[in-house]
Amino acid sequence: MMGLVSGRRRATSTASSRSSGDASDQVEDDTLVVEPDQGNVLSHIISQLRPGADLSRVVLPTFILEPRSMLERITNFMCHPEMLLPIPTVDDPVERFLGVVKFYLSGWHIRPPGVKKPLNPILGEIFTCYWDFPDGTRGYYISEQTSHHPPKSSYFYMVPGHNIRVDGTLKPRSKFLGNSAASMMEGTAILTLLNRGKDPKKGERYILTQPNMYARGILFGKMKYELGDHSYVRCPETGLIADIEFKTKGWVSGTYNAIGGTVKNEHTGEVLYEISGLWSEEMFIKDLKTGQKEMFFNALRAKHSPPISRPLEEQEDRESQKLWAKTAQAVKDRNHELATDEKTKIEEAQREEAAVRANEGVEWHPKLFRRVKGGPGGPEEGEEDLEWIINAHIDATTPEKQAAQIMAIYPIVKGQRLEHKIVIPPRTSLSDQAARPPTSPGKDGDNLINLKDEKPSSAPVTSPETKPAGPKPALDSAHESTTEIQAMLAATGTRAKEGPLIDFHKDMKKGLPRSNTDDSHDDDDFVDARG
Repeated sequence: MMGLVSGRRRATSTASSRSSGDASDQVEDDTLVVEPDQGNVLSHIISQLRPGADLSRVVLPTFILEPRSMLERITNFMCHPEMLLPIPTVDDPVERFLGVVKFYLSGWHIRPPGVKKPLNPILGEIFTCYWDFPDGTRGYYISEQTSHHPPKSSYFYMVPGHNIRVDGTLKPRSKFLGNSAASMMEGTAILTLLNRGKDPKKGERYILTQPNMYARGILFGKMKYELGDHSYVRCPETGLIADIEFKTKGWVSGTYNAIGGTVKNEHTGEVLYEISGLWSEEMFIKDLKTGQKEMFFNALRAKHSPPISRPLEEQEDRESQKLWAKTAQAVKDRNHELATDEKTKIEEAQREEAAVRANEGVEWHPKLFRRVKGGPGGPEEGEEDLEWIINAHIDATTPEKQAAQIMAIYPIVKGQRLEHKIVIPPRTSLSDQAARPPTSPGKDGDNLINLKDEKPSSAPVTSPETKPAGPKPALDSAHESTTEIQAMLAATGTRAKEGPLIDFHKDMKKGLPRSNTDDSHDDDDFVDARG
């Protein structure tokens, strides 16, 4: 087993005004030193790489893996509820916007030491969790891997009682850049304040994008983690936009983890605020009208709130923590050979599933998410970049009923059980899908889970497809409708003659007549039992 020098070298904060003798003013510098005996692993990487290569196709050494899935890592952005929960109560739109920007910047300091890459979720992988807040409320998170090539992670977060909802899709696209690797973090998140905005049905929306991530020194030298490039927080209704640049260190100048940015009113063109500092330490905001500069967020003093997930024994096989349990434990134990073996087993099973679907001509669909109905005039206009959204209505009028609707989608809290396998929608034959007429938005064909005012229970509500069909009632010969149908048949048809329906000896000589009817049963659904 290969040794590893932990990337937990400390660096003294240059931005902090506290004494250098205070141990708490020192932070991780995200540096990982690769030992010489790991050179054979790095040589293995080199043999697979070409400039511009897609890293999702490359087998990476397990010592740079984080022992959790990307679906779980996304929760870093929800781990400072103290920044988020007060925002809907703020009346001033500019102050509300600044609150959203602060919440957005608060999650970047939450990361493992060194350079770590989360496990790539497999298609259909699911992760759920929740947070209990001091005021007695609770936040819920549901995510699913909605695509594998290219990778897309869709997620839903909501806090009933605080009028907060987040819908997002993360689309990381990896590139090899010589001695660096880049994760281009495409995708978007929409944070909605349900009690604000001109349209009560839509609320006040904030659109958030992400910076790109870079791992420096992956082939030789010290490995270093950086965030880089521009990201945006935008509120279309108020016209406010924050352009935040995550600055990478230059060859001879600059510093690590620096940010700079502005808050601007797009309706007037006026720049209102400037943002500066280090995303891993202290960030400042300057009011350009008054010239006053103050602390915006202090990551050195902030304590995040990790989510709570159900015990492994309660999870399904395709839930992140149970799925990757053996791999994650091997990574924690630094048993890189075992970690590679366990990871390979999961990846091979995924390839076999894809081959079966391809051979049977069936298309995979997410279980918990559906396509966004965007476009001009659509019910989800403006949310097109999400691509996928939670497949349920969360529209109850009380926090308790909203919580029940959320928990009915999939088990989230301890003690919930999934008594029936969810198949929403079924895996459908590609030929059948092309032949079936399209359904209109809002019709039953959408396979939307109806969760209106459901009460919480230990067994989540599943789709109608999962309910076993009962025996069909016997025909009542004395019933009025039965006699009417029999009379209709007698009037429009003739009784069959005695003997066989077809004389094969005669008919085979003159050829069977062709029928214009199509008995191909285009409405039959093919279900991939392996999914």
